[in-house]
Amino acid sequence: MSTATVPAARQPTMSPVSKFGATHSLRRLPVQERSAARVRRMLDAAADLIEEVGYDRLSTTAIAQRADVAIGSVYQFFGDKRSLAEALSQRYIDLYFERLAARFDAEPPADWQGGVEAAIAEYVHMYRTAPGFRVLHLADAIDPGRADAVTTGGDVIADQILAGLAQRFGIGGDDELNKTVTVAVETGQALVRLAFRRDPEGCAASIAEANGVVCDYLARRLP
Repeated sequence: MSTATVPAARQPTMSPVSKFGATHSLRRLPVQERSAARVRRMLDAAADLIEEVGYDRLSTTAIAQRADVAIGSVYQFFGDKRSLAEALSQRYIDLYFERLAARFDAEPPADWQGGVEAAIAEYVHMYRTAPGFRVLHLADAIDPGRADAVTTGGDVIADQILAGLAQRFGIGGDDELNKTVTVAVETGQALVRLAFRRDPEGCAASIAEANGVVCDYLARRLP
């Protein structure tokens, strides 16, 4: 992955992760390691370019050039730049939960409030270290093919948090809890975005406010 234009303090942390993103974003899964390496390079290149020029100016041609692959290789696995961005968003979600699970395993939170603080802290870490993350911010649709609803990164995060609440704290899921956690996730995402609009490294007061707002909201609704 080219990191020449990414400041040292924001070097990517996802390169060793052998995730390709959501399978629905790939035209086909790479079978051989050589093909898998090409897909990883394309996603890394897309991350760098989104960081540098934004999503609107991103092109598959630029991705191919940065990844040092033929343009045909891009279309072999991805239909367009949107599917690349979707796969990158899913890879970031995978990495986010890998980091969060490792954090919980190393220092289990005493209660769900501690879990919220850890979840927001890891989300902030992604903003600071993963190229393109603050541009994608996982808010756009990552599964537009679903007939019943449009799934966003926030929805995927909420689903995994619900599973974690059941596993770690014995809090069972129902429709009302699903709605509550989804609102909490979307609120937390919005407040973290605000923190990074106020300060490129993340306004500490705004991040603290994100923790407070989300915890206060959940405290009024969790059993």
